[in-house]
Amino acid sequence: MVGRRTRILAIASGGGHWIQLLRLIPAFEGSDVSFASVHAASASQVPGADFHSFRDASRKDWWRAFGSSIDVARIIARVRPDVIVTTGALPPLVAIVFGRLIGARTLWIDSVANSEKLSSSGWVASKLAHRTVTQWPDLATADLPCWGSVL
Repeated sequence: MVGRRTRILAIASGGGHWIQLLRLIPAFEGSDVSFASVHAASASQVPGADFHSFRDASRKDWWRAFGSSIDVARIIARVRPDVIVTTGALPPLVAIVFGRLIGARTLWIDSVANSEKLSSSGWVASKLAHRTVTQWPDLATADLPCWGSVL
């Protein structure tokens, strides 16, 4: 009897966060992967994959966080991931919280753009996610390992 494949939700905000997440696709081989990001047009970058979009929010437009959180909660409920992998930012941080509530394992990969210190969302994720990693060896600590860079 063959077991069920691991369901992964790969989620990121737009721009560099999304590009970095796309570079991780080879790591998801052998799993059922659903992708989520802020632009519906991003579905064209993962042809044939299950794709979901959500409203974006950030600390600069925090008032959008409620609607974005509802979108992310719906995605989590629909996908029911075993694992959530994200490269940031605020809405994927919400996905980490909702994912923990349903028992998903969670991985936050802090953006490569944060070369001098962990992002603010990454700092929060370091308290919530099962694992948070940096892409910069100089930022690595015992609790914040560096597994390399996606670039």
